[in-house]
Amino acid sequence: MLEVGGGHTIYWEESGNPQGIPVAYLHGGPGAGTAPAYRRFFDPTIWRIVLFDQRGAGRSRPYASTRDNTTQDLVADTERLRQHLGIERWLLFGGSWGSTLALAYGEAHRERCLGMVLRGVFLFRPQEVEWFLSGMGLFYPEAARRFHDFLPPPERGEPLRAYHRRLISPDPAIHLPAARAWCAYEEACSRLIPPPPAAMPPAQAVANDGLAMARLEAHYMVNHGFLARDQLIADANRLAGLPGIIVQGRYDVICPPASAFDLARAWPDAELHMIPDGGHAAMDPGIRDALVAAVDRIADRL
Repeated sequence: MLEVGGGHTIYWEESGNPQGIPVAYLHGGPGAGTAPAYRRFFDPTIWRIVLFDQRGAGRSRPYASTRDNTTQDLVADTERLRQHLGIERWLLFGGSWGSTLALAYGEAHRERCLGMVLRGVFLFRPQEVEWFLSGMGLFYPEAARRFHDFLPPPERGEPLRAYHRRLISPDPAIHLPAARAWCAYEEACSRLIPPPPAAMPPAQAVANDGLAMARLEAHYMVNHGFLARDQLIADANRLAGLPGIIVQGRYDVICPPASAFDLARAWPDAELHMIPDGGHAAMDPGIRDALVAAVDRIADRL
């Protein structure tokens, strides 16, 4: 556990080769946290693998807290952890929100990066947030109907504001049902081939984990990601000369491919790989295999 200020303490772990190439895994959400399976993208004989839970997520404390929880805080925490571990430079590996944070960190601390492997690029532009709230329903109308019907009819015109009010409530009777509805919507849209309903965990089983993700995602969305408009694209020139591989599912409904395409145009040193049988989830077979291959290619370069 590492104290990072603002009353927050973040969980971190290391595995793999202590003398290997350092890599930082930046999880999604925000609020999703890490899991042991995420180590498996990296050959443990080659990589010094660092996983950590961002503020409010996973085993970091306080749980699901929005206090002093901004993109700038998370960038600073990532840099503080690098210094704490005595790492000079490291590879950044991030998907979805993890790609957002990797880009924000890389553009602020270019000299501390060896490169990046990104998946499901999310640039936190207004159109991407609006797509999440409304556009995904063009592909998953059943999920979108459940997401919007959770709210009373007068509040459905501004779903983000309505969900945010519920998710920041201290009352579990208010915030937990909202968290379940939010996460069920995102989960239903995240996979190329969704699992059958019988394979999904019951709502109560995911209630606590889902709270951090739902609350922090809504918190970041109402605050525009704590980024200036188009900031990550505008500052992509700071990544010049830094190797990058972007793995993007062709059928990623949560983070549509246009964002990865725009990033690759702004960052000429990055390779863009469109995966024809991939959705959003990192564990979709096509995405998973492409990520492992990308990490191996970066290892060969380094």
